[in-house]
Amino acid sequence: MTDRSAASIVSELAELSTRVDALTVERAALAAERATLATERDEYRKLYLQTLELCRKLELGIVGAQRERLSPGDTQLTMSLLGMLLGDGARGTPATTEPPSAASETEVAAHTRAKPTGRKPLPEKLPRVEIELLPPEVQQKGTDAFSRIGEDVTETVERRPASLVVVRVRKPKFVPKERERNAETEVLQAPPPELPIDRALAGPGLLADTIVRRWQDHLPLHRLERIYGREGLDLARSTMCGWHEALASLVKPLVDAMWADARGAPYLCTDATGVLVQARERCRRGHFWVVIAPERHVLFAYTAKHDGAAVDSLLDGYQGYLVADAHAVFDHLYKRGTLIEVACWAHARRYWFKALDTDPERARKALALIGGLFRVERTCATAPPEQRLATRRAESKAIIERFFAFCEEEVGHVLDETPTAKAIGYALNQRVALQRFLDDGRLPIHNNGSERALRREAIGRKNWIFVGSDDAGAVNAAFVSLLASCQLHGIEPWSYLRDLFCLLPSWSVRRVLELAPVNWKQTLENQDAQQRLDTNIFRRATLGLLDDHRTTK
Repeated sequence: MTDRSAASIVSELAELSTRVDALTVERAALAAERATLATERDEYRKLYLQTLELCRKLELGIVGAQRERLSPGDTQLTMSLLGMLLGDGARGTPATTEPPSAASETEVAAHTRAKPTGRKPLPEKLPRVEIELLPPEVQQKGTDAFSRIGEDVTETVERRPASLVVVRVRKPKFVPKERERNAETEVLQAPPPELPIDRALAGPGLLADTIVRRWQDHLPLHRLERIYGREGLDLARSTMCGWHEALASLVKPLVDAMWADARGAPYLCTDATGVLVQARERCRRGHFWVVIAPERHVLFAYTAKHDGAAVDSLLDGYQGYLVADAHAVFDHLYKRGTLIEVACWAHARRYWFKALDTDPERARKALALIGGLFRVERTCATAPPEQRLATRRAESKAIIERFFAFCEEEVGHVLDETPTAKAIGYALNQRVALQRFLDDGRLPIHNNGSERALRREAIGRKNWIFVGSDDAGAVNAAFVSLLASCQLHGIEPWSYLRDLFCLLPSWSVRRVLELAPVNWKQTLENQDAQQRLDTNIFRRATLGLLDDHRTTK
């Protein structure tokens, strides 16, 4: 019995030991689960507080666009974080990769500061009216009774009302002075002057004015109708629509040539935005695209849908780098191998700014590293592509390696669907494309140029609300392409369009690219083009060269 009792005790002890081990494991699991729940609780609390703050701002009506820029205090903290991250996480990194601290000194080129002179002088090209004011005593006795010892001159800018001018073209008919004339007698008459639109009411200057006001100044047609009415011209909006449709057909060969030339660029930048399209029952949605060939063209296009077919129509035949956001509509072109994806670091940075309120510690570390990339870019912004590429590989490469190492370290410690998780997911999914700028010094690290260009349509959309049809969207895109390209090359848009409409009707299609804004300054130096412009009576009328006299041609 004693032996059985001892065996029973041993068995019970073994069972208790097993239960203790199981409880220990269970306790450890519960502790880990508790830690995980505590972490999730803290994360959800941050999201809860962020939502409350957002609701408060919405109630006050103060929610608006936020600039992606840190405060001065956050900037200094970010700089110190960048130095710490590179020093701890990138051993063996060259010293040149460490950015200077906020307190370090920076050498700048010596210069002489100009003395403040007050207001800027008025442009010499503006017409001037000379007025001389004499004192009452001088007016009474005459200037011969006084000696002039100097004068004070001031200039004040005034505005004259905009004016319309009617160009009345007379075409007399002549026949030879003969005693007898018959039905075969030739009647002599000058050919009609060339117009952009045959038998139209408007000349090139007025047509250019309607386009600039509509798509450069973003004035909808009903406002233009009233503006011209105040100037004494009853001009229906339907008439202007007809003009613009006809002019779009006129400039189509030029815009097509600009698109063909852009497809020869080493890289293109693109972005898109939506627009409402008028319909009988309910407005539908169309899309404006911008495609930039750096230093050459800023091109716009309209498509009814935002899909792969739309992308194919824009980039048909192009092979090279494409700087764009990570939208799925481009994926089939990347898989096909015709395009090489270049991702945008500004997009990646934007995700981390959204995470700054809920996860400031991680967000500041990521923003410090991304900010380091942009600081390196500023140092070599004007350098040749070869030098820029060498700088990137010497300095930016180490920052990128530390950034992605940080993302991989944190990816398993954040909650799904949180701003931080989305920021890390975007960066890791775009890892190869985000590093593409290390392969070619010509490539930018962001797509901000496309976004800035696309603001032109976004601002216009706030004024004219929608486009009337798909054809109207195409007309819009054609003229906005010309206006945006004029801005790129510093060309005044009204005079460009006026002269373009003077030249384009009789210009050779094979040389049409000479009329693009990228070549416009060289074209104006061409003797043939200048002669055509100088002899165009409508252009001379807009310049005031036909005032107060009659011209015989």
